[in-house]
Amino acid sequence: MLAPRRLLPSLSSLLALEALDRLGSASAAAEELNLTHSAISRQIKVMEGQLGMPLVLRDGVRLKLTPAAREYCETVRATLHELSRASIKLKANPLGGSLNLAVLPAFGMHWLAPRLRHFATTCPEVTVNLSSRLRPFDFGREEFDAAVHYGARDWQGVRYLHIAEEYVLPVCAPKILKQPLQSAEQLLELPLLHLETRTSAWENWFAHHKVKPENITGMLFDQFSTMAQAAAHELGVALLPMYLAQGEIEAGRLVPAYGKPVKASGNYYLVWPENPPARPALEKFIEWVGSVV
Repeated sequence: MLAPRRLLPSLSSLLALEALDRLGSASAAAEELNLTHSAISRQIKVMEGQLGMPLVLRDGVRLKLTPAAREYCETVRATLHELSRASIKLKANPLGGSLNLAVLPAFGMHWLAPRLRHFATTCPEVTVNLSSRLRPFDFGREEFDAAVHYGARDWQGVRYLHIAEEYVLPVCAPKILKQPLQSAEQLLELPLLHLETRTSAWENWFAHHKVKPENITGMLFDQFSTMAQAAAHELGVALLPMYLAQGEIEAGRLVPAYGKPVKASGNYYLVWPENPPARPALEKFIEWVGSVV
């Protein structure tokens, strides 16, 4: 339930107060809002009358916010930002129904994005907004409806839908390999590239081939895409998922370094909060993902 209308200042007054706080002077606020200095002062006085308390200290024509008003402005600014975002969403999707999805960059680009056209055709009333996130986060603090998660079912307070398994292959620039490798152990003689969020990936791959390296070191990357580029520029061998490696191999930028694709230890999931219940746009997306995997 909303507060009494007498406690809800007009948008004009809120904009004037926020601009005064952010810019530091009534003149600057007036210029940004295309108003006069006196108009800014009048808007503040109207708000003071509504709230029944002073918001500024007046020194001649200068206006300076009180400490309480500056704190109030933090909430005002956040509220105006949310209102602006809501307006952008409405304009982008006038039919209603938007979905904010956090994706892993490489998986989002190479696996999900090519399939989204089918979803857009199937559910044209839903607009999907994509943003990158590399690690789990608190849905209560982020403006996401769902996320793509890799690994185990270790994200607390969410529901899971299995999307895909991951198969990885060591790849490198053609010039790195002077001759084909005869064993997995020979890879230890080459520089190995690592992903920050997959610190045990190489250990797991070597374990699959019955090799127990003492210590694996090498360059560290935060995303698969930059690691793939580093491999293409002859900086080392990258252990890439097949949805990314296949395109690089077909383009001739990378070649398999050794062996066949190996199943990784983690899986891809679509996750969303247990509470509150999924909105209709998310329900449609969940149903669609379940139909294409």
